[in-house]
Amino acid sequence: VQLQASGGGLVQAGGSLSLTCTASETSGFAYAAWYRRPPGKQRELVASITDTGNTVVPGSNRGRFTISRDDAKNTVYLQMNNLKVEDTGVYDCFWKETWRSAGHWGQGTLVTVSS
Repeated sequence: VQLQASGGGLVQAGGSLSLTCTASETSGFAYAAWYRRPPGKQRELVASITDTGNTVVPGSNRGRFTISRDDAKNTVYLQMNNLKVEDTGVYDCFWKETWRSAGHWGQGTLVTVSS
């Protein structure tokens, strides 16, 4: 599986960005997630979605971030609204073709939120 993440950039606090993760050479979809790597901090879960459409958005992002997918395009989206400075970081896409597979990481896309 090859993952292409895009959509990052520089935005002012309160603004919005939409991230895209597209999988190629994939044989299926079970689970996908976006993680964030803030500067100097550990990677943290931003949002996830399963093959049945169940989504998980941790409390700090809830109400601001929405994860969705388009199976026909093998693409997962992350819509981020009302961005905060603390949302700054590299956003990584993670994709599992089956629940048993180890999963794959994309190359990351940088999101910078200025005050």
